[in-house]
Amino acid sequence: MHLPIVDFTSPTAPQDFCKSLHETGFGVLKNHPLPQALVESIYAEWLGFFKTDAKNKYPSNSETHDGYFSPSVSETAKNHSKKDLKEFYHIYPNGRYPAEVTDAAQRYYAQGAALAATLLGWVEDNSPAEVKARYSMPLPKMIEGSDHTLLRVLHYPPLRGDEEPGAVRAAAHGDINLLTILPAATEPGLQVLGKDEAWHDVPCDFGLLIVNIGDMLEEASGHYYPSTIHRVLNPTGDGAKKSRISLPLFLHPRREVVLSDRYTVGSYFDERMEELRGKKY
Repeated sequence: MHLPIVDFTSPTAPQDFCKSLHETGFGVLKNHPLPQALVESIYAEWLGFFKTDAKNKYPSNSETHDGYFSPSVSETAKNHSKKDLKEFYHIYPNGRYPAEVTDAAQRYYAQGAALAATLLGWVEDNSPAEVKARYSMPLPKMIEGSDHTLLRVLHYPPLRGDEEPGAVRAAAHGDINLLTILPAATEPGLQVLGKDEAWHDVPCDFGLLIVNIGDMLEEASGHYYPSTIHRVLNPTGDGAKKSRISLPLFLHPRREVVLSDRYTVGSYFDERMEELRGKKY
């Protein structure tokens, strides 16, 4: 499985990017407009935040879904029984934001959402006519005015050696949303499951931007764009002693947007959350 690195500034970038999305569920961009210095500053200051007790001032809220999620309330991937080895903070436009960090992550959220509209335009423009006809509205319009798009600041702590057997940093899973935009993390480990049923490393050079299809876009496109299973491996050797910081932006449309004959965004999201958590989320 080959994941080509597409130059965002190339005249053929939209076609090359969407070809990769269609064939693999992933696209990798270089020379993209998200400032690397901003990403690095977020990684540094949030790593410091996660190392303090200040994070506990913002416990996760089951109604608004914002705030800090400790390892004890971390996610369990679908069809898995062990919680992932991670902690994270959910940032929404109207959610709580820690006073202990700068507004860098909020600025990144705005810039990432703007880039997302461009990428969704590429996806729509490069969809075959019969696929484009499935979309209930232009893809970029699905996220206009949405306050459900989520920026998650993820911290995978160093491994201590006493982890529960079978627990991993992020078990194999697919994303629920339209697209996920992810700057290369501070450490490697991200893998994608290919059509050959083998796991393949996702390019992780600092400065690259990784984009993957979510289940909602797979549904809206009639499976033309596949939501590909991915995971984050536990590191070994010296890597096991290092934290890993990751910054995925999950693009969620407004809840009333129609995805298909079967689902609105709201009904799809609620069904998936019920599967994952055994109750409405």
